[in-house]
Amino acid sequence: MIGNILSERGLTISVAESCTGGIIGGLITDVPGSSRYFKGGITSYSDESKVNILNVSSGTITKHGAVSDRTVREMAEGVKNLFNSHIGLAVTGIAGPEGGSKEKPVGTVFIGLAVEGEIFAFRYHFRGTRQQIRRKTAERALDCVKRYLYGDPFLPGL
Repeated sequence: MIGNILSERGLTISVAESCTGGIIGGLITDVPGSSRYFKGGITSYSDESKVNILNVSSGTITKHGAVSDRTVREMAEGVKNLFNSHIGLAVTGIAGPEGGSKEKPVGTVFIGLAVEGEIFAFRYHFRGTRQQIRRKTAERALDCVKRYLYGDPFLPGL
């Protein structure tokens, strides 16, 4: 569905994935013909890769953390610029089972969407196993793209 509208409109997408580790790119490329609209993806699991590949400011990570609104916005813009795509989609989060805190418990994820002139970011909290959190994150991220393309309202996060 997303692929069809991207193709019809001549739009391209690229992804920067942290907690999902490539699931989103895999879902996109499961569709035959996805090379028409999918420019590529980066699995930027480490802070170093976020900074060195996606141009996330090290100051952003130091001040706000790798799992934050600011970081996901910079990731989305960075991947959009890196691949020269129309849409940059990014996710970062804590899939668990360890790594959470009171402020950012396991299941906390941020989804970022960079489009021409705008960057959207959403915070969500998903429950379940590590695999379930990663899958829910990927599905919600693609839903954000679909909602943007169709002009539908985004689902509210936290």
